[in-house]
Amino acid sequence: MSLTETQDGPLPSTSFAGASGECGTPWWKGAAIYQIYPRSFQDSNGDGVGDLAGITRRLHHVARLGVDAIWISPFFTSPMRDFGYDVADYCGVDPIFGTMADFDALVAHAHALGLKVIIDQVYAHTSDLHPWFAESRSDRGNPRADWYVWHDPKEDGTPPCNWQSVFGGPAWTWDARRRQYYMHTFLKEQPQLNMHNPAVQDAVLGAARFWLERGVDGFRLDALNHAMHDPLLRDNPPAPTDGRVRTRPFDFQLKTYSQSHPDMTGFVERLRTLCDQFGAVHTVAEIGGDHPQADRRAYTAGDHRLNSAYGFDFLYAPALTADFVAETLQRWELAPHETGGWPSWAFENHDAPRAVSRWGPSDPRQRDLFARVKMALLMALRGNVILYQGEELGLGQDEIPFEQLQDPEAIANWPLTLSRDGARTPLPWDDAPLGGFTAGSPWLPLSSGNLARAVAVQESDPASLLHFTRELLAMRKGHPALRHGPLTDCKAEGALLSFERAQGGQRLRCLFNLSPDPIALTEPLTGEVVLAVNNATLSALPAYGALWISS
Repeated sequence: MSLTETQDGPLPSTSFAGASGECGTPWWKGAAIYQIYPRSFQDSNGDGVGDLAGITRRLHHVARLGVDAIWISPFFTSPMRDFGYDVADYCGVDPIFGTMADFDALVAHAHALGLKVIIDQVYAHTSDLHPWFAESRSDRGNPRADWYVWHDPKEDGTPPCNWQSVFGGPAWTWDARRRQYYMHTFLKEQPQLNMHNPAVQDAVLGAARFWLERGVDGFRLDALNHAMHDPLLRDNPPAPTDGRVRTRPFDFQLKTYSQSHPDMTGFVERLRTLCDQFGAVHTVAEIGGDHPQADRRAYTAGDHRLNSAYGFDFLYAPALTADFVAETLQRWELAPHETGGWPSWAFENHDAPRAVSRWGPSDPRQRDLFARVKMALLMALRGNVILYQGEELGLGQDEIPFEQLQDPEAIANWPLTLSRDGARTPLPWDDAPLGGFTAGSPWLPLSSGNLARAVAVQESDPASLLHFTRELLAMRKGHPALRHGPLTDCKAEGALLSFERAQGGQRLRCLFNLSPDPIALTEPLTGEVVLAVNNATLSALPAYGALWISS
């Protein structure tokens, strides 16, 4: 059986023969990347937790979508306090996910299918069980004593400054062995690395080299603007009230000094230099915070820093409106292109509630219409697009009862929190009770609503969102204007969003009705209809209708 065709049907054509695509453009520019959360993708051994062998088994589904790359969330050795984002060995595979041989087999199979492989790198912190931290906390004079952020208490014994943890409470924990506090932006089991220390930078770059030598094609850089702190430990100022419900002390501060230190760009340049030694390796930074745009621009400026960055603009947005989309896009597009960087966009991921539940109407039929216009909008954006596993199926946010929660943030801040578990439930491959995910007891439950949207169910329906997503990805790949062209003339007029994408002699006008009410198009539209979503026409956009028009 050939690599380009299996019993499940032919694969879309790919163009990954070298480091660049058409006209010498790097493969990653305009790419569609599929995020895999390994715990919930496919379990191969019946323990209820997804693993690397399971990913390899199901990669054909991803390749058939027509994406360019996969991003695999952490699979490294970890006590799993934060499900892999608390790394205990940067160069090891946690046994729950398999072995290094399983990882090598996954990379080989992905490459055979025409898929690039991107993995997470977590440089802001490690697990408290990492050998580096065990040595660092042993005393104040050991070789790694300054590898983490330690500081004496104030005279009254309180922490050295007012910084707060994302997961609740102070960002400082007392350690009796050193008689000092150590910093942790997230869980107390995730001590902060001191990335100001050149030896620490050398160590994490050594880990990056390890994976590059094993054949990975890029890195997604977790919480990168959290990785350097203000050495003077100045107090963060209070955040002004903005009407939102504050569920954590973290929300009461502007993170002026606890993140976004300007020296981080020096490390970014070192990482880019390393990646350039391995060819067209893609680097994309996760940039969070209240005002992330400055960091996104700084980290992606020029040709000597990262390739791309994304934030939480859409991931935490409560509604998808034309005004909001236009404002968000213009934060990138208004910057000069030579300094503004190349954006990446995600509507869903493992840290945010499913978009169809967050943005879509409650009526199931209307929600199906919304899922299509949402997907068409994502595929029309300038930059890279990131699809989260199950987004191609229109999976909804699962409600996880408190007694079944696994997410430490949801448990700590119950009930007023996002509950990331609801977006991390296993991917349903069929509509059997366990969804074809496992032969055991799944680590999180599968809902009947999402089982009804399983891969096998949608494969048998030519009108399904799964088939529609494949069509959109093929169109994006086949239209240089969508993949590489600038985004211009962006307008929001009520619920109507419109913009143009152009490249060479090709020009596409893209229109989206982001409401359940029809919109009559008063100005006559001309041109070839490339895409009509939900029965849209040149004269009217019905509920959640969209058009791509070539001129």
